[in-house]
Amino acid sequence: MTVSYNEFHISRSIRDLCAFSKGLYASSGNVVFANFKAVQEFQTKLNALFDERGQPERRVSAGSLNAMGLIDEIFHYVCMLFRRDKAPAAFTNLLADLDTYFGKEKIDTLLRQFMAEFPPVAVYQGKQSADEYLAQTCFDTGTRQQRSNREQVLEELILLHLANENPAFHPFQLLFDDAKLSLNPDYIKTWNQIKAYFMTQPVFGPKNNHLINMLKEPVIASPTSLKGQLDYIRQYWSELLGDWLRRLLEGIDTISEEEKAAWHPTNGGEVSMDAYSYDNLMREYERFSPDRDWMPKVVLMAKTVLVWLYQLSKKYGRDITRLDQIPDEELDILRNEGFTGLWLIGLWQRSYASRRIKQINGNPEAAASAYSLFDYEIADNLGGWDALINLRKRCWQRGIRLASDMVPNHTGMDGRWVIEHPDYFISSRDCPFPGYSFSGENLSQDGRVSIFLEDHYYSKSDCAVCFKRVDNQTGDVTYIYHGNDGTGMPWNDTAQIDFLNPTAREAVMQQIMKVAANFPIIRFDAAMVLAKKHIRRLWYPEPGHGGDIASRSRSALSSDEFEKRIPNEFWREVVDRCAQDMPDTLLLAEAFWMMEGYFTRTLGMHRVYNSAFMNMLKKEENQKYRDTVKNTIKFDPQILKRFVNFMNNPDEETAVAQFGKGDKYFGVCTLMITMPGLPMFGHGQIEGFEEKYGMEYVRAYRDEVPDGGLVDRHWHDIFPLMHKRYLFAQIDNFLFYDVWNNGTVNENIFAYSNGVGQERTIVFYNNKYERASGWIKQSCKYAVKTGSGENDKTMVSRSLAEGLLLTPGSDHFCIFREHRSGLWYVRRSDDIISQGMFVSLNGFEYQVYLDVHQVADTEEGKYAKLHELLNGKGVPDLDIAWQEYRYKDLYAALEKFATKEFFEAIHTLFTPIPVLAASHTELPKLSKLLASVKEAALAYYEQEEKFAAAAPLSGTGSAKKHKPNQKELRNAQKTVSASPSQRYAAFCKQIEFLATAAAAAQGAEKAIADASSVRARLAKSTSKTAFDNDIYQGLVENKGSAEVLCAFAMVSSAGMQNCLNWGYSRKLCEYIADTGIKTDGMKETFNSLFIMMQVRNMNLGVSGYIKSTYEVAKLLTYSEHSFLLTGANEYNGIRWFNKEKMDTTLWYGLASLAMYSPRIMRENIYKLYRALSGAK
Repeated sequence: MTVSYNEFHISRSIRDLCAFSKGLYASSGNVVFANFKAVQEFQTKLNALFDERGQPERRVSAGSLNAMGLIDEIFHYVCMLFRRDKAPAAFTNLLADLDTYFGKEKIDTLLRQFMAEFPPVAVYQGKQSADEYLAQTCFDTGTRQQRSNREQVLEELILLHLANENPAFHPFQLLFDDAKLSLNPDYIKTWNQIKAYFMTQPVFGPKNNHLINMLKEPVIASPTSLKGQLDYIRQYWSELLGDWLRRLLEGIDTISEEEKAAWHPTNGGEVSMDAYSYDNLMREYERFSPDRDWMPKVVLMAKTVLVWLYQLSKKYGRDITRLDQIPDEELDILRNEGFTGLWLIGLWQRSYASRRIKQINGNPEAAASAYSLFDYEIADNLGGWDALINLRKRCWQRGIRLASDMVPNHTGMDGRWVIEHPDYFISSRDCPFPGYSFSGENLSQDGRVSIFLEDHYYSKSDCAVCFKRVDNQTGDVTYIYHGNDGTGMPWNDTAQIDFLNPTAREAVMQQIMKVAANFPIIRFDAAMVLAKKHIRRLWYPEPGHGGDIASRSRSALSSDEFEKRIPNEFWREVVDRCAQDMPDTLLLAEAFWMMEGYFTRTLGMHRVYNSAFMNMLKKEENQKYRDTVKNTIKFDPQILKRFVNFMNNPDEETAVAQFGKGDKYFGVCTLMITMPGLPMFGHGQIEGFEEKYGMEYVRAYRDEVPDGGLVDRHWHDIFPLMHKRYLFAQIDNFLFYDVWNNGTVNENIFAYSNGVGQERTIVFYNNKYERASGWIKQSCKYAVKTGSGENDKTMVSRSLAEGLLLTPGSDHFCIFREHRSGLWYVRRSDDIISQGMFVSLNGFEYQVYLDVHQVADTEEGKYAKLHELLNGKGVPDLDIAWQEYRYKDLYAALEKFATKEFFEAIHTLFTPIPVLAASHTELPKLSKLLASVKEAALAYYEQEEKFAAAAPLSGTGSAKKHKPNQKELRNAQKTVSASPSQRYAAFCKQIEFLATAAAAAQGAEKAIADASSVRARLAKSTSKTAFDNDIYQGLVENKGSAEVLCAFAMVSSAGMQNCLNWGYSRKLCEYIADTGIKTDGMKETFNSLFIMMQVRNMNLGVSGYIKSTYEVAKLLTYSEHSFLLTGANEYNGIRWFNKEKMDTTLWYGLASLAMYSPRIMRENIYKLYRALSGAK
């Protein structure tokens, strides 16, 4: 039985020129695309013809050729359905109508002319004449009826008309050009008659059109696009297509693939993003992985390891090429900056093929890509595992955890698995495209296997999806696909692992566990491509949903088959395995494509990349990013704390290239380290480097030096906040605010509060050049879980006052410190509760308020008065501001006493005599000097008496309550009852003692004029001489000590507690600084002097000397003041002291005690000093 065929004809002339294989034709002589390989063979021959004619611009793609053939076949199929279901005799009657109207002879002539141009195989091969062919009747398998070949040829003629009228077919017109047929006037006349005839026939199809109009529907809908016409057929004719639907879907996928398969490397550029939405997660389960305590506090620094080692070699002037050679100083810097994680990019043994490809393409010193790996072994050139262990230990000692990449999606194209386990990879026995050639260098170093990159990669004229692997023992050839995420070119130095292969999946899992055993932080590169939906999209698409990777639509799978081969999410299995075997490992996923929430909430990754942070803030798409934050906390705030926020990563331009080096950079950087989530800094970001380090770089190619100003600003603005990361990392107390101004929200201001325990912080940032202002009062809504169910949650909003733990009360005040300026502010709690907080920001200005807490006012009304005085302004220190207000009269009097001129005279008085002699400077007369300040001194002491009387009596001032002894009470009473004259006299005696001791030590008994007035005449004992020498030696060695001791003498009559409460350590430093004398620790020295005043309450006589010695030692070493006095601290159960600080405290204590103690006690004081010095 002869079967009637209808297929797509091509002209005799093209068939002759291309010498197409007979296998491409059915018995009718039409092209038969039984599979895509046949299409490719046809395309190759046709394009060769165009090339031979010098018409390369007319080359056609296999996908479009296949689409054209599909459309023609589907049109034939529709004609069959019309005959079978609507009008079985339609074509028989059409022929009869044409025979009647034009005459049978003319119609047969037209049909013979058609066959002459488009001959069936039997006619083309001379096995049948045209008349014999037309006279034949065959069996139509579609209608199950007999059909004459006259009807079959007539149907072909109809479709030839439609093909020539279809604009999308024009690139292929030489295949079915009807120009010669058009010379016969009956060709056009019969076409008009045919169209008129079908207007009389039953309507057909979903839109109830006449047959010819129905066949024109796809063309009218999408005149110039074959894919568009197939889409139309899929959308409207799907119920008619039956088994044809799958072939149609494959045809659409093939065109989609070809639209991507071109050489268009991606080099960053602008990324368009929408605010994150979580509608797709409503149906997903929740299974967050719990954090270990350290995980929320991670601040990560990324380093491209080969480039970093090169830079360190230059910095230190020696070869640093191994991990164990990284200097401790660099690790100290990272620790001091506040980093707790160090991500080293490029640790593993890399692919030889990757390096060789880059060398062939013009970079002779390139390394392999850090993401094209041979094996998961630490590279030998970095020192191997021993060097890593050394570095890891040194980092751990500094609180820094190492992070490593894991590249689960692929290996290097010559990786160990490619050599030993080729079955782990996605591959094909046939080359996916006949135009591929593999004549280049063998890229394998293993004699068992040869590896060849597709030739057009080298010329950058095509980007093949696969490479060629040859087994050198068997000659077996396979084509292994390159890794690919479907967004750009394939990663041409990689081999794509087949995750539908359970053996391959388990092998990757074992590699991950190996990495986890050695690194507490793992970054999974391109993790999103291994989510099931993307494995499916990229490699095993559902029919009709392909197009992302060329040729993969040929491996389409049904949903059932795909689920059968990979029933579970690979990443969920990884997370569960790590939780069981390596629970102290932080898993960090590089994932995009709106999968951030899915990777953390459902798949259980601890952290996930948040590219919206960088992209939106860079482009100042502030509402988008604010909406991202709001959408996130409304769906599940736990996702927000799992974001990895960054300003650049290795695939992007550097941070300074994107954000500059000014306020915008630091504003966004402040957001990065104060938002919940993991902050990640890029290599060279802090230094302001602009070079983007490629993954193949072995060194920096630009000779950049760190921008000192940028680094310093990090130290001032950024690093202190990194050390307070605990304040910002969690989500429990995070509140996000809209900033309202005249009834509208300013979307450019980011405002939020957070905190831990009782400690609170507020952050503001204006990510726009224009000035912005407004009020915050009520937080944006966020979700709070109310039960264990997926949807058991309620929306909550809290006030700013609630977030800051403020409570109402007229005596309640909120105080806080702005980080950059260091200024403190005072606000009434009731005002914040009722009105909120106002913020006004210049362009790109940022404010971080720390130490936010509520205080109750003092009996003196301290905070109420400060609130009134400051009127919204900030001050460096609220206590100082209060002191300046509260003690302004006291300070004014003291300032007139402690003048610059007085201290300059004191400086000269205590300058060594030989120095004075050498400069011909006359030694001041002490009596004259003291007389010059008497009036100011008495005025000051009147104020001191007044303020001392108002102050509560205090004993030792110790925090521990105890019953004061008689001496304490007497000394405390003196601070209140002593008259100004008595206070002045005590001051003079102290100065006279100090001056006399200094003179005696220099052998100048008469050095001080009028020394006879000094009652404390020098004794000639050895002890006394040593005492004077020690006093004098300290005056020489301790810069400014004479000024400090004389300033102390001025105020010592106020008593210890008053000196401390009145802020005298600060004020006296200010007065001395006016003379140009500034020494580190002067304020601490004054505080030590005031604390050591406690000793004068002790019994230093014979009866109490031993006990007092013990009490002084205890004060120095085991009291609340020990750190100030001696630097006392505990480490590993041992109490340590600072020698320099202890020496200084003992000497100042000796001098000050001797100054204001009776002469009879000075020898015991010196004895005490010697005992304590000897016991250090």
